[in-house]
Amino acid sequence: MSDRGTQTRRLLLVGFGGILLLLAITGLNAVSVLKTIQTRNEQIRQDYVNRERILEQLRSDVYLSGTYVRDLLLEPDPARADMHRNELEGARSRIDSMIAEYAGILRGEERAPFQEFEREVNGYFDSLRPALQWNAEQRRELGYAFMQNSLLPRRMVIVHLADQISRINQKQLESGNRQVAALFASFRRSLLTLFLVTLACGLVLAAGSVSRILRLERLSAERFEEVVRTRAALSDLSARLVEVQETERRALSRELHDEVGQSLSALLLAIDNVTATLPSGGSSESRIQLHEIRRLAERTVTVVRDMSLLLRPSMLDDLGLVPALQWQAREISRNNNVRIEVQANLASEDLPDEHKTCIYRIVQEALRNVMRHARAKSVHISLTHPDGTLRLTIRDDGQGFTPERDKGMGLLGMQERVSHLHGAFELVSQPGKGTAIQVELPLADAQG
Repeated sequence: MSDRGTQTRRLLLVGFGGILLLLAITGLNAVSVLKTIQTRNEQIRQDYVNRERILEQLRSDVYLSGTYVRDLLLEPDPARADMHRNELEGARSRIDSMIAEYAGILRGEERAPFQEFEREVNGYFDSLRPALQWNAEQRRELGYAFMQNSLLPRRMVIVHLADQISRINQKQLESGNRQVAALFASFRRSLLTLFLVTLACGLVLAAGSVSRILRLERLSAERFEEVVRTRAALSDLSARLVEVQETERRALSRELHDEVGQSLSALLLAIDNVTATLPSGGSSESRIQLHEIRRLAERTVTVVRDMSLLLRPSMLDDLGLVPALQWQAREISRNNNVRIEVQANLASEDLPDEHKTCIYRIVQEALRNVMRHARAKSVHISLTHPDGTLRLTIRDDGQGFTPERDKGMGLLGMQERVSHLHGAFELVSQPGKGTAIQVELPLADAQG
């Protein structure tokens, strides 16, 4: 059984450990994949935003450059024309900076369109160089034609190329999103695989555990039924032993009272007859010996009577339970200097013999324990008959004890007697606070 238990614990440990390991692997893999997906998604988004920012700035500066050129060609004032020329140079500087920055993050498919874009931008600004040297008269005469034939077409080409690069950037974003979606799909597949493996292992472990538990439950139920049967057999044996003991005590009590008692009474009568036959002037030695024999016989009668009463008081069968309890209380009070009060309130003395014997033996054992261990000054015994129940209460003001630790065979015998009659036994005691015993015996079933 021990080997089976060790094997079961080992299998459960391996099974549950394996499931926990799979769950841990699944969790760590999920965290790692989600972190990778999040990082990749953030990189794609950041790259797209950065590219769009550069392209938007390029478009804006190209439009501004055209505006600066238009204002320069239409400006008759030389000072303001120089200001527009400087603004155009600033826009050219920003455009060159943006082109250099974008060139550092180029992808393969963007390289050709971007190189064309860069050539167009350079050609656009090269075409503007002659117009920047014109005077006011030349600007007024040639400016409109220059804007219509050169500036606007070249600017639109540049903007078109920037839009084309933006579309390529958009495609790159869509490609990145597809990569993220592929990562998610792969993650879902791996997670589903691990889930199915974990579920299969869990089902196998659950089936094995349920089978093992059901087997152990059956074994436990069989052992429990065996224990119950054994307990019932022991209880029946104990009850039969108590019954046999009471029968033997009754028989011994009658033998002592009838046979030995009568023999001793006859011996006393014979001693009296012998004493009467002695002459009045006879030997005083003979009278003294007969007197000693008579005293010995009387003490023997007293001892036999006490033994008979202790074994089974005849008044329990002849007079009833309450007189027997009162007699027992008087005898113990007289010999031990303890005040014992018996308070009985019974509607009838017509009680089952087993109940009378049980109550008498419990009181006898309780008083014996009080005299031996409690050091009590007073004992109160109450016997009542409420609602079809025979209730006995015994209280003393002794030194008390701890029932969980100091329960002896006498208390166990009381509990066994009460349990055999389907009653309730309660013991309450604390060190220094006395002891209380309460017994309740059902009468309805017994009388029925």
